[in-house]
Amino acid sequence: MAYSSTVPVAGEPAGGGGGTGLLDDPTDEVAAGAPKPERAGLKLLGAVPFLVYALLFLGVPTVALVIGAFQTPTGGHFTWHNLHIATTGVYRHGLWISIKLSLIAAILPAIAGLVLAYAVHTAPRGNALRRVVTTASGVFANFGGVPLAFIFIATIGNTGLATGWLSDIGINLTDDFGFDLFGFSGVTIAYFYFQVPLMVLVITPALEGLKPAWREAADNLGASSWSYWRLVGGPVLFPSFLGAVLLLFGSSFSAYATAEALTAGSIPLTSIQIGSFLNGNVISGQENVGKALGLSMIVVITILMVFYTLLQKRSSKWLR
Repeated sequence: MAYSSTVPVAGEPAGGGGGTGLLDDPTDEVAAGAPKPERAGLKLLGAVPFLVYALLFLGVPTVALVIGAFQTPTGGHFTWHNLHIATTGVYRHGLWISIKLSLIAAILPAIAGLVLAYAVHTAPRGNALRRVVTTASGVFANFGGVPLAFIFIATIGNTGLATGWLSDIGINLTDDFGFDLFGFSGVTIAYFYFQVPLMVLVITPALEGLKPAWREAADNLGASSWSYWRLVGGPVLFPSFLGAVLLLFGSSFSAYATAEALTAGSIPLTSIQIGSFLNGNVISGQENVGKALGLSMIVVITILMVFYTLLQKRSSKWLR
């Protein structure tokens, strides 16, 4: 006897009229939920302008830079000389100063931004503080370069407004605190201006991903706030926090205009050294050293992005 390959649904008449009352092949349900080929083709077509833009303004310059980093400036022959110069002497010192500055301008703003973002997160929705901080963060995180340097010079420079006020009450930032706006400490403080708001924007979605049910369950079990953050909230939030720190590090590491405008190149940052090559301040025979310096920055940023992607995957597993 031949049996039907379909199973009647309970309470429905068994029959073959158009599949009514029967469970169709599971592959039909999958196919019904799958995107249509023409719709997928339209999505791919919509991404073409972005792909062309990325290829022309990111892919081609990167390939040209990598090739130039291993070429002699005249004959175009393969050489390791450019990388050797870029990783020794003043250029190695510049890379170390860039990493040191980026670490300070990433870790401290990350902590401050996390505290501020948590304060905003715990505020009631629709609260004026929440709206103001969120809006201001979006503006300040994208404010930098020469205008930012001018603001700091006009405020806490040698003849700045705040400097004059402090001087009237007997406080001198340079003599009393060793602060120099046009040195390492000044650039670090200037970076805080856009790093803290950027941290607020990056970490807020992770804070909103912490489910209230987790906190309620911890409270019902008698856990203290410290126990909740140490055993539940902290471990879940930590990958997102580390990813945000890496993002801030990359932002500081690649920044150029603010440091150049404040210091006029007196701090040997790698980005400023590359700018010096672009301005024509090149020793004969070292024309491609600037490309080798650019390659070193690309390597550092690539490593950061790999770790950032891994951390984002780990945090998204808990914050879905």
